This record gives sequence, structure tokens and C-alpha cells, in this order.
Amino acid sequence: DNNNNENLFFPIHRIYCIGRNYRDHAIEMGHNPDREVPFFFHKPSDAITTSNEVAYPSMTSNLHYEAELVVALRVDDDNNNNNIQTLEDAEKLIYGYGIGCDLTRRDLQSEAKKLSRPWCIAKGFDQSAPMTPIVPKEDIVGSSISDGKIELRLNGEVKQSSPLSYMIWSIPEMIQYLSQYYILQSGDLIMTGTPGGVGKLIKGDEVQISVVENDNDDDILPKCQ
Repeated sequence: DNNNNENLFFPIHRIYCIGRNYRDHAIEMGHNPDREVPFFFHKPSDAITTSNEVAYPSMTSNLHYEAELVVALRVDDDNNNNNIQTLEDAEKLIYGYGIGCDLTRRDLQSEAKKLSRPWCIAKGFDQSAPMTPIVPKEDIVGSSISDGKIELRLNGEVKQSSPLSYMIWSIPEMIQYLSQYYILQSGDLIMTGTPGGVGKLIKGDEVQISVVENDNDDDILPKCQ
């Protein structure tokens, strides 16, 4: 609400996270980078934190960062938000955007993969989704999100950098696909995948994630840090 000074929070329903949505990340994780049917996992809604300090989680010695664009949905008609037929209709559900970090216990994820088990303890732990506030799409000035790039700096050094247009599955395509399996609702978030360059964090590391203009590095969204 731009008409008052209240600090309002976007009410979270579900968090959908797409896996391997950038070719370079798929390759670095040892997978086929060709476009395949998308797959999603969930983080619990209370995994989100807006704090600029995150505790190092227990039971891991290989915590990884993953920079991600976050998409927030708003559904005006609760009876018309499943099995969306067109990408144009899917795009209408976009309320706004933010930046997040998909913190991952990589050692536990690798073990789960070997055993064909779910990733819950690797991806869904407390404070595993540091995130900025959501910016309504009509408040974004300058380039459209699709014309920007996402960049992560670790202790000041660029570790991840990619145009958002390099996503394998576009945002409307993700929304349309999810609508075949879920009744999408206001408050749903989609973490849209991470580019190549993921890596290890140690205690005391400083992480900054930005979404900027491709040509001049001006911020499109507030930084996640």
C-alpha cells in the first residue's frame, strides 16, 4: 500500500522451487542441460527470513548458496487459477518480484539423491530462504524483469551472474505448469532457479544478491544481503 507508511508483509501461502532451470547449473550438477519436463520441490513458508544474519544450520559441513529471482502470485478469482490454458493468463497472476537465496545442505542433498529420497532436510530447514520484500510489478522502474540479470557476490567477489532470460522455463511457463497440479492462490511464491556458480559458505561469509539492468548494472530490485 503506497498510500501509508505501514510496513505490510506479503502473506505467504506456498513456496514452489523449480530445479535445474539454467543450463549451466544443470551441467555443474551433473545433469543433462536439455529442456525437460520441469520439476519442483517445496520449502515451508516459515523457512523465509528477511534478516540480514542467518545462522549456520546444523548437520552439514557443505552449505551452499543459490541466488534466485522470486515471483509472487496474486489470484483475483479463486475458481479460475488451476489448469491455466495460455501463457498470457498465467502472466496475469504475477503480483510482483523479490530476490531470494535457496540455502542448501549440499552434502545431505547429495546423499538423498543417491538413496532416491526427498530433499526436505537439505532444502527446507529453518532460515533456508533468505528473501527481500516483494516489489509489486507496477512499481518496478526501468527494464522489465526479463531484461535483467541476477548476480551473487560472496565477500565482494562475483560468483554467480546470468541474464534472467537464460532460464530454461520462463515464468509464465512455470505458472502454467504448476496450475495443472495445484490450485494456485494468492500468497504463492515461485523460486525460479539458480544459474551456474553455486558454492560453499562458511561462517562469517557475506552474501549479496542483486537483480540489475543488463547494460548498466542499475538495481531493478532491492538487494538481498
